[in-house]
Amino acid sequence: MELGMVGLGKMGGNMTVRLVRGGHRVVGFARTKAVVDEVVAQGAAGANSLANLVQQLKPPRVIWLMIPSGAPVDQTLDQLHGLLAPGDLVVDGGNSYYKDSLRRAALVQSWGFRFVDVGTSGGIWGLENGYSMMVGGADADVEQIRPILETLAPGPKQGWGHMGPVGSGHYVKMVHNGIEYGMMQAYAEGFAVLQAKDEFHLDLHQVAAVWHYGSVVRSWLLELTEEGLLENPTLKGIAPYVVDSGEGRWTTTEALDLNIPAPVITLALLMRLRSRESDPFTEKMLAMMRNKFGGHAVKTE
Repeated sequence: MELGMVGLGKMGGNMTVRLVRGGHRVVGFARTKAVVDEVVAQGAAGANSLANLVQQLKPPRVIWLMIPSGAPVDQTLDQLHGLLAPGDLVVDGGNSYYKDSLRRAALVQSWGFRFVDVGTSGGIWGLENGYSMMVGGADADVEQIRPILETLAPGPKQGWGHMGPVGSGHYVKMVHNGIEYGMMQAYAEGFAVLQAKDEFHLDLHQVAAVWHYGSVVRSWLLELTEEGLLENPTLKGIAPYVVDSGEGRWTTTEALDLNIPAPVITLALLMRLRSRESDPFTEKMLAMMRNKFGGHAVKTE
């Protein structure tokens, strides 16, 4: 099977290579020529523009987007509008907000094209281990790209599934990432408690390695934590600043809309926001109020 891959960042590039190794013909495009050259060296065909990519594919075409969520997706769809033909299929494999996917699907379908959303997990390890993919779309559309999904997944019947109609793939991926926020926060807090117990001189890498086997809290995330602690036991050079790419916010908002309490995911998101405060005004307010009502001392900067 052949398809066009738009966006050859680390994940998109690795997906392209995995597909090529699986016997598929892939035409790749990215804004940077050097990035295109990398996948061409791995056996993919290269394109120097979206128009050139479309021209190299036989209709009905499959165009797979692996680009940042938000405006870049809308801008790319606008460009594809004048290039694709009725019946062509657009797949958004990035982490788009599911409500955006619903809007885009309606727009793309009004142009005569088809749309599938694929929430993709696996990160930089997907080339080796395969990708977990949560797929939303019409039955016939998902069936058309089944060979691609089976090649990208850890196995033909493992790690991917048709979640439901358009939007459901990105919805499930959104909640997946919300859960990920909570798991990361729990690990981080637990290891911080271990690290603070000075009299035991705990080796955090050893703890992670022990938990790796047989423990109730074992996971791939723990394996990566073990690896990171081996490489940098004291986390030297890493700033306590944690970004978020949106999914935790979206999950929290969705939970509120559905009247579902999600305190762990919500607090994990708030802790990420707190990590970015270089001059936390909240704590200054607390110190001032304690001084006012109780005469408690205020520590000066």
